[in-house]
Amino acid sequence: MKIRLLAGLVALGLAATGCGGATVDGTAGSSAPTGGAGASAGPSGTVKIAINPWVGYEASANVVAYLLENELGHDVELPEIKEQLAWEGFETGDVDVIIENWGHPDLKKQFIEEKKVAVEAGSTGNKGVIGWYIPKWMADEYPGITDYRNLNKYAELFRTSESGDQGQLLFGDPSYVSNEDALIRNLKLDYKVVVGGSEAALIKSAQQAQEQRRPLLFYFWDPHWLFSETELVRVNLPPYTEGCDADPKKVACDYPEMDLDKIVSKRFADTGGKAYELVKNFSWTNEHQNAVADDMTNGGMTGEQAAKKWVEANPTVWQAWIPK
Repeated sequence: MKIRLLAGLVALGLAATGCGGATVDGTAGSSAPTGGAGASAGPSGTVKIAINPWVGYEASANVVAYLLENELGHDVELPEIKEQLAWEGFETGDVDVIIENWGHPDLKKQFIEEKKVAVEAGSTGNKGVIGWYIPKWMADEYPGITDYRNLNKYAELFRTSESGDQGQLLFGDPSYVSNEDALIRNLKLDYKVVVGGSEAALIKSAQQAQEQRRPLLFYFWDPHWLFSETELVRVNLPPYTEGCDADPKKVACDYPEMDLDKIVSKRFADTGGKAYELVKNFSWTNEHQNAVADDMTNGGMTGEQAAKKWVEANPTVWQAWIPK
């Protein structure tokens, strides 16, 4: 049985065990199964997959959860927690799996190298890119607007009541990975970060900007189903080079392309058996993820329904993940 836990309840549970607040990037953790935090995910055991607040992550989590339940006979909990809390859940026993990790070398150092409560579990197969985007009509109409060096020239177009006399750069969930304030400061851009609050807010704004020809500069990422339905163009920031983002206060370069990976608790890696093997074997493409995410967002399907549809249509892909 799949159990979806409310973020507030889970956050309270984590707080009670001494966890701190969320930082960059968002995700969820789950409550410990019967038997305590040390219980292993044996046959019909509970696997706790944290949920981050973007639909691509949910797509991956729901497909893995569906297979854990229907192929291996496990119960699955899908708690909603911000990313920092999810990593802390490895230490408390509240989280077994983060199914899509966007970098976070600081958290890897803390929880894998120093505390030794988590381990890497291989690539998801997805390539992740964060960037700044505008609707295509703006790229067609305003020469050079996709070059960051020309953004100040067009700042007035992006002014809103929230940004005042500066251009607006629309951001999503405040827990997401973000270099935006540093980029604006270090590239001397006349812009202000305005927090929209969620992935849904970014999507709605992007769709309206293209359909209604509204100026919009916003933070977004790929893989995402939105690119197949709305024409967007990425703004070219200074190219990423190794180490250019090492100091968060001095970042003046674009985001790198990331090979998204999976992180699991060491306890789960050691005792999870075939459940851990399935998570470790899980690997698919951006197109696969986008198809499930699209069904969840625009097809009126629950995560479980979208996962079932994908599983039934792609047996040759997922059968390779099932432990022998």
